[in-house]
Amino acid sequence: MSQRGGGGGGGGGGGRRGRGRGRGRGGGDYNYPREPPTGAEAPYAQRGGGRGGGRGRGGDGEGAGPQPPPHGAYQARRPHAAADAPSSSSSSSAAAAEALGEEVRRLAIREEAPGAPAAAAAKQEEAAAAVPVARPPASSRAVKYTPRPGFGTVGTRCVVRANHFLVQVADADLCHYDVAISPESKSIAINRAIISELVRLHRPSLLGGRIPAYDGKKSLYTAGALPFDVKDFAIKLAGEREKEYKVTIRFAGRADLHHLQQFLDGQQRDMPQETIQVLDVVLRETPSTKYVTALRSFFSPTFGQRSDIGEGLECWRGYYQSVRPTQMGLSLNIDICATSFYRAIPIVDFVGENLKLSYNARPLSDRDVVKIKKALRGIRVEATHRRDKCIRYRISGVTSVPMNQLMFPVDEQGTMISVVQYFREQYRYSLKYIHWPCLQAGNDKRPIYLPMEVCKIVEGQRYAKKLNERQVANILRATCQRPQQREQSILEMAAFNDYKNDKYAKEFGMTIADQLVSVDARVLPPPTLKYHESGRERSCNPAVGQWNMINKKMVNGGTIQSWTCLNLSRVPPVMCIDFAQVNPRPSVEIQFANPNRLEAALADVQKKSMGRLQLLIVILPETRVIKRVCETELESCRNAACQGMLSGGITSSISKIQVGGRNTVLEDALRSRLPYITDRPTIIFGADVTHPPPGEDSSASIAAVVASMDWPEVTKYRGLVSAQEHRQETIQDLYSLHQVPDRELLIAFHKATNRKPDRIIFYRDGVSEGQFGEVLLREVDAIRKVVLSCLDGTCVLDIC
Repeated sequence: MSQRGGGGGGGGGGGRRGRGRGRGRGGGDYNYPREPPTGAEAPYAQRGGGRGGGRGRGGDGEGAGPQPPPHGAYQARRPHAAADAPSSSSSSSAAAAEALGEEVRRLAIREEAPGAPAAAAAKQEEAAAAVPVARPPASSRAVKYTPRPGFGTVGTRCVVRANHFLVQVADADLCHYDVAISPESKSIAINRAIISELVRLHRPSLLGGRIPAYDGKKSLYTAGALPFDVKDFAIKLAGEREKEYKVTIRFAGRADLHHLQQFLDGQQRDMPQETIQVLDVVLRETPSTKYVTALRSFFSPTFGQRSDIGEGLECWRGYYQSVRPTQMGLSLNIDICATSFYRAIPIVDFVGENLKLSYNARPLSDRDVVKIKKALRGIRVEATHRRDKCIRYRISGVTSVPMNQLMFPVDEQGTMISVVQYFREQYRYSLKYIHWPCLQAGNDKRPIYLPMEVCKIVEGQRYAKKLNERQVANILRATCQRPQQREQSILEMAAFNDYKNDKYAKEFGMTIADQLVSVDARVLPPPTLKYHESGRERSCNPAVGQWNMINKKMVNGGTIQSWTCLNLSRVPPVMCIDFAQVNPRPSVEIQFANPNRLEAALADVQKKSMGRLQLLIVILPETRVIKRVCETELESCRNAACQGMLSGGITSSISKIQVGGRNTVLEDALRSRLPYITDRPTIIFGADVTHPPPGEDSSASIAAVVASMDWPEVTKYRGLVSAQEHRQETIQDLYSLHQVPDRELLIAFHKATNRKPDRIIFYRDGVSEGQFGEVLLREVDAIRKVVLSCLDGTCVLDIC
């Protein structure tokens, strides 16, 4: 039996009242994205299974209970004497971890002693606000997790299989070396080729027979010391003319397996990330040289049938791989994934599919040229007009004039000739698409013009931009699997990789099990949802996380006084008018506009409503742009309806429109049975930062913060959205002089409930492990300042 879930990471820290968190990748259904995915594997490559272990309550007791006994799946002896002392990074990490514990413990804000001067609090707030943004907050410390107090007991016990393979590591002296390549190359593929050639030439002699593992950037690892501390090598790659690389390898330190063993045994609380990284690099070495790499995933056309997803793109199968510490010991997490690649087709066909041309020879409009330029920029093509050799180019742009008008000099005297004439005289090639522009490679000083009809897209190039809805549907349809099928695919992938015979795994003494691990799990009972008493069904118990609104009435329906409809699609006007007739008459006349005038149309609606618009329904083929403009600029849009939703999917969308009402409430909340909620006034925050897709180098990131506005039901939420610096993960306006969303939400909670919160529960999504410490320290520090400023330190407050 293969169920969703899994035994991922070894449960995190329990907080007050015995709560704990555990995170790990499970082996089940797809983990779908919150936004339309991009071609980049990270946002959408279906890694499946969600996160096993999940978040859940631990034991029922107060405080820190006993540490759960480890499962000895990892046997590693203490390394050699040379590695006995922890590395500097490990020492500093341990010291930082100890320091953060003090900060976390002091985050509980207590009531001031009677008679304490109010000026002291004001001074404290002023001093805290004066901390420069560029520096870590004054209260910053490193992370120290509280031991998990125990295991939960609620629910039906079962056993699931997780997509983890246990790893055993023999005693080894793991050495870390810094690598410097000159001239520096930004290409990981070139860096790997250079180091591969270095190993081929010097492994038997200068490298002492070692087989190093290289991360493609600045780090190289060996199982045992090299015969030198620092050494320079001169490497010349085959095919490179008159270009030689200087490679400097310098000893940097040792990764201590003893610390990893202590962490897995529960004797050490700071995770030795450097040691885990070494082992991860070792197991990634072989696939990195054989497959197309995307972050932690590998893709190849040999992994399964490729699927056409439209507009010149296709879906490739692959797998995700990562070494993870778990409660059972060290494990290798493997999951099946998929992402989009450019099809290896002629450029003419690619243009035809993108522009949906019925015949390819017609001239391209200025709008067509802009679209094709955006689609082709940065991809590699190969010229097909020369039979004697194949030359590859990287496209930098598209010419502004068609090739029959494009002239360039052919000699030092400046003799000008058209591209059409040059190909006819030089290659005896008669071009057909003379009204189309040329592709441009090279640079502006020495441009290279390539007719589209003689170019073909090079295979194996990942599409790293945002997919449209149709492409998303196609890729999901092509890759969707049941849990049992996914389990079999994972086992087949592990067998195909043949870790037992991997030369790098053997070199570093790593052994990988060939079966998935089994994990104890619990199926939690679903919460009972309460609806309005006048409906046929007054309560609902969701089955498998799903339910519908048939025979149910919302608990508190919202009231709309001012609304209108804006049609930017090809939906007939009569449909919009009919839609308006089944509702109260719109306060602003229904408008029809061209999608190219989106912002102007929205501004016109805002002006006519005089800023009193509560609901704006926009009908258009694509919703992403309209929501961005309304939420970040006009602040008037509650929902956007896509044209395809009018036929059947709009019911679900309507139920999500926020107009101040409540769809349902938890029955346990009405009966005062919600743990950590009903005993004290509690506000629940949620925050996330959405980043622009790969390839967007300047677009702003969007930060969103929501908070509950009712207690103890916690079903009404208010949200605030703001733009911030490109790809900045820390929420910049959480506490600032210009906008303080947390402060606004806390004040709104006070007005709505007539109570000041005694407890804050803050859910933060989308932070990677590498950024977690910094984001935690900065944002918790900002929350503390907000609480001090708006609650005046007059209440006992827990920050969870």
